[in-house]
Amino acid sequence: MTAHERREQLSSIARELFAEKGFDGTSVEEIAARANVSKPVVYEHFGGKEGIYAVVVDREIQNLTNSLTQALNLGGHPKLIVERMALALLTYIEDNEEGFRVLVRDSPMTQNTGSFSSLIGDVATKVEHLLADQFKRRGLNPKTAPIYSQMLVGMVALTGQHWVDERSPKKSEVAAHLVNLAWNGLSGLERRPQLGLDKGDPKSQDPIDG
Repeated sequence: MTAHERREQLSSIARELFAEKGFDGTSVEEIAARANVSKPVVYEHFGGKEGIYAVVVDREIQNLTNSLTQALNLGGHPKLIVERMALALLTYIEDNEEGFRVLVRDSPMTQNTGSFSSLIGDVATKVEHLLADQFKRRGLNPKTAPIYSQMLVGMVALTGQHWVDERSPKKSEVAAHLVNLAWNGLSGLERRPQLGLDKGDPKSQDPIDG
């Protein structure tokens, strides 16, 4: 193999192992054995496990970032943007399951630091501006847009983490349900929402009727 081919081979094998076992559960020995090379070859190309992991994560982050950014930049009605964003994430998961597992296994969205959580934060920041404009038009407080953008993007991301294992219902149905909850919820926002418990409403203590 050429140096480039060997590097790509090792990256691909490491991606499989990191997806399967996580960073801590994967060793340089395993990567080398699966590639049928000696450990020094891995060190020569990547300097160690941290180096090859960084390459794998950077590639996945770039792929997912490109997909989500394209969905956001197409513009149009905000509901269409939500649809595109949901479909973009689910399509990435469908086409890059191992890569997505690498991102969420060792960098869960619920942590404040890490590659996947940082990416979700970046997307939420872009969505924030879109929501702020819509809030102004609807007479809502645009200062609340940041928290709503985190809710919206977080909902899509967590649904993706669930769907990568379940794969049911099909992608288009999952996206439609996401948009149904997100958009219909956003379209009916109250200007000054309060919890029913805060209002002293006894009905708020009852379960939602089916």
